[in-house]
Amino acid sequence: MSTHYFAIFGNPVSHSKSPLMHNLAFKGLGYSGCYGRYCLEHGEKLRETFFTLGLKGINITVPHKEHAYNACDVLDDFAQKVGAVNTIVEKEGKLYGYNTDAPGFLKAISEFESVKTVLFLGAGGTAQSTAVILKEAGYDVTILNRSAPRLEKFAIEGFETATFETFIPKAYDLVVNMTSAGLEDESLPAPKAILDKIIPDTKACVDVIYGKETPFLKLAGSYGKPTKDGSDMLLYQGIIAFMHFTEHRFSFDTVKLHMQKAFE
Repeated sequence: MSTHYFAIFGNPVSHSKSPLMHNLAFKGLGYSGCYGRYCLEHGEKLRETFFTLGLKGINITVPHKEHAYNACDVLDDFAQKVGAVNTIVEKEGKLYGYNTDAPGFLKAISEFESVKTVLFLGAGGTAQSTAVILKEAGYDVTILNRSAPRLEKFAIEGFETATFETFIPKAYDLVVNMTSAGLEDESLPAPKAILDKIIPDTKACVDVIYGKETPFLKLAGSYGKPTKDGSDMLLYQGIIAFMHFTEHRFSFDTVKLHMQKAFE
C-alpha cells in the first residue's frame, strides 16, 4: 500500500502539534500516512506548493485560510458559506476544501453548560466560520474588533459588532479570544480597561491559542473564572480533518482514542 503524505501549511508553523496528532492516529490505526509541516511564506503559492510536494491533504493555519479557500476546485457547503478553509484533500487532481475549525470549536464549548451569549475578541477567518456555526446552533454572538473594516461582513450577516471605541460592555456567558494576541508575547486581545469590565460578569473564558496560559487566560483566572485553552478545539478539528483525509473509514471516537495521546 503506497504512503499518502499530508502536512500543515502556515507561518509560523514550527509550534504546531498537528504532525504529532495525525502521525499518532496513522500509526495507531494502521493507515499508511505521514504528516509533516511546511512554512509557507506566500499564500498565493499554496496550490502550486501542494502539488509540487506531492501531497494528498493539508491543514492550513494562519495566515493562509483565505488563500486556501481560493486554491480549491470544490468547496463543501459550509466552507462556501463561511468563506474560510482549513482542510484540503486532493481527489483525482482536484482540491476539495473543508472547514473543520468551526465544528471543532462548537464541540469544545458544548462542554460549558447554560451558555447562550458569546463575545468574540477578533474578527479573523476563524471567528468568521465559528460565528456562523454558533449562530446556526442557537448561540447569540457579538464580535468585538480593533478596527471596523473586518466587521462589515459580520454586520451584513446579522451579527452585533463593535470596535474598541464603540463597544458598550454588558454581560456575556462566554468571552473568547479569537486573535493571536499572547501567542508569542504578553499582549491582550483587547484593551485591559474593556476586559476588566466584561470578565467579572462572564461565566467562562476561552482562548483559541493552545499549549500556554495566555495573558488573557491569566486575567480571567485572576477573576476566578473557569478557563479553557484551544487544545480541545485543536483536537476536535484535527479529528474531523483526519476523517476527511482517510475518506471517513474511521469513526470520530476511534480517531480520538489515538490523537488525544498528543496532549498527554
